[in-house]
Amino acid sequence: MMDLRCFRYGTIVIISLFFLVCSRPGISHSKDNFIIGLIPEMNVFKQQQRFQPLADYLSEKIGVKVELSMLSRYGNIVQRLKEAKVDAAFLGSFTGALAISQLGVEPLVRPINLNGTSTYHGHIFVRKDSGIQTFEEMRGKTMVFVERATTAGYIFPLAYIKRHGVTDYTTFFNEYFFSGSHDAAVDAVFKGQADIGAAKNTIFDFYMEKNPKAKDEIVILASSPNVPSNGLCVIPTLDKELKYKIKNALLELDTNPKGASVLKKLRAIRFVETRKEDYLPVTVLSSEAEISLKEYQYINR
Repeated sequence: MMDLRCFRYGTIVIISLFFLVCSRPGISHSKDNFIIGLIPEMNVFKQQQRFQPLADYLSEKIGVKVELSMLSRYGNIVQRLKEAKVDAAFLGSFTGALAISQLGVEPLVRPINLNGTSTYHGHIFVRKDSGIQTFEEMRGKTMVFVERATTAGYIFPLAYIKRHGVTDYTTFFNEYFFSGSHDAAVDAVFKGQADIGAAKNTIFDFYMEKNPKAKDEIVILASSPNVPSNGLCVIPTLDKELKYKIKNALLELDTNPKGASVLKKLRAIRFVETRKEDYLPVTVLSSEAEISLKEYQYINR
């Protein structure tokens, strides 16, 4: 069981093409509003409630109405950015890496979590009464992923499975399905709808806080390396002055009296600057999972 808890990666060569980003043509920003896309890492209604105070705050600070575009699924976000249907998006580490590699988006900031980190990692977990303690005991069971465009909910477990010599998880598991959000994946295992699940630790911990009984019934078998928390990425054609205003407003959020309630909703301490290089751990995981960031295409099915 110890080998499952300490999931380590060997050293691999980082693909330099990750940084050869290419700018794609897009629609320039409208001065009437600024649209931020949100991915559904948790229930979409809860996600909207978390970010609305931030949108209201930014509207006041930058002098442009900030609107949220809630995505019902993880897929298509790169396509929506490509078509400039949103001006920016809070992207998970994998969707962020995809958008950087394929579209040349620019990451600006990401939040520091309540635990003092600006990163998260993935968990693979089971119910204690499942009898699963080793990788081989996962064979023939039911697995719940989150989406094919998430680091913790798909890329990490895929890399983990391949590292154990399994090339095709569709035949390794008796059944598998995608929950659509991280909290739904945890819930599926807790309620016995799946034997094994994968999700990001921040949502996993939040679920445990809200469901104390789950703490006694779910055990973590493996965890991934840290990857950057969901960061705000903007389209490459965004006006430089507006980009500067947005970035500064977020970096100074914790120094503004009105920012306290915004950060409380986000379950964050403050925002820090984010760079393209911060996504290197995602490149490593993607390579382990045999996924090319430059070529990967994911559309909701």
